[in-house]
Amino acid sequence: MPTLNLTDVSKYVEENIGVFHKKRIQSLDTLKLKTVLKRKNPYLFKAKHVLTASDIVKSLVDAHISSNEETIFGDWLEGLAIFINQKVFGGRKSGIPGIDLEFDANNIRHIVSIKSGPNWGNSSQIKKMIDNFNTARKTLKTTGANINVMAVNGCCYGRQKSAQQYSKMGDYYKICGQAFWEFLSGDSNLYTEIIEPIGFKAREKNDEFIQSYSQMLNKFTKEFTIDFCTETGEIDWEKLVRFNSARL
Repeated sequence: MPTLNLTDVSKYVEENIGVFHKKRIQSLDTLKLKTVLKRKNPYLFKAKHVLTASDIVKSLVDAHISSNEETIFGDWLEGLAIFINQKVFGGRKSGIPGIDLEFDANNIRHIVSIKSGPNWGNSSQIKKMIDNFNTARKTLKTTGANINVMAVNGCCYGRQKSAQQYSKMGDYYKICGQAFWEFLSGDSNLYTEIIEPIGFKAREKNDEFIQSYSQMLNKFTKEFTIDFCTETGEIDWEKLVRFNSARL
């Protein structure tokens, strides 16, 4: 088994981390105030005694960013995980729907669904993942390959509830944090070694994001004030609730 060269990891991050930052900004550029207003609970703002348009807008935008960034960075980490595994085990992006990574080790075909953290889905989403694993097993059998298959839900951060490194969850294993990066690479220290490269030009890139973020707050605050505030500057709660919840 080849040993992972951390220089290769650093080079990959430097060449690809810009994609994450670019998508962060793009998610703001395409955001519409009235779209996010329809997704939020106007009664909650009233109950919290929110009095200014700027406070409502910041809450809306920050909630969108938090949710969206987790998804964007999760996708980026998936690419990093596949790259690292390819360097060590010759792994590849799977062509089977719902499977992110395939690789062979110790005469076992590993099929992996990569998630950001351990608490990633509800019961329906977990069932869908299990269905994807079962479909993948059937697909691999039809190829005529006589191999053992190990299904893995790999989580890029977090810990197992179980004391075991690989938690058996019925027909698949759940592997999190340090154990997952070691599973991908054979390196028990990789989970800490990748943190420094991931910060490549983080300050510079974040300055660009903050500029777009600030412009979006100003733009949305102006729009909200025009559409949902009275002439005296008070929030028109009745108008806001009607926009959010009135029958179509």
